[in-house]
Amino acid sequence: MEWVYLLIAGVTEVVWAVAMKFSEGFTKLLPSAIPVVGYIVSAVFLSLALRKLPLGTAYAIWTGFGIIGTSLLGVLLFRETLNFAHIVCIVMIAGGIAGLKLLG
Repeated sequence: MEWVYLLIAGVTEVVWAVAMKFSEGFTKLLPSAIPVVGYIVSAVFLSLALRKLPLGTAYAIWTGFGIIGTSLLGVLLFRETLNFAHIVCIVMIAGGIAGLKLLG
């Protein structure tokens, strides 16, 4: 169950980060509320995952999931660009996450 909690924490981390971009510096009400609620939900589920998972593993996966998700959504929603180096680094982060899950 702790992996499900960590997945929920990672997804909500991406949600609050993307909503923060939509809030335009917290000048729009609804997109400004979503990061606050999303961060709380993400932290709660991360803390639930930490009951059983090692801190280093869980935190690395949580932040890695956020990096990958926000990078992809930045491209899809905000027309941000990724150069070759960005893509290589994101793939390495994904490989690190897979390694932590499979070998940890």
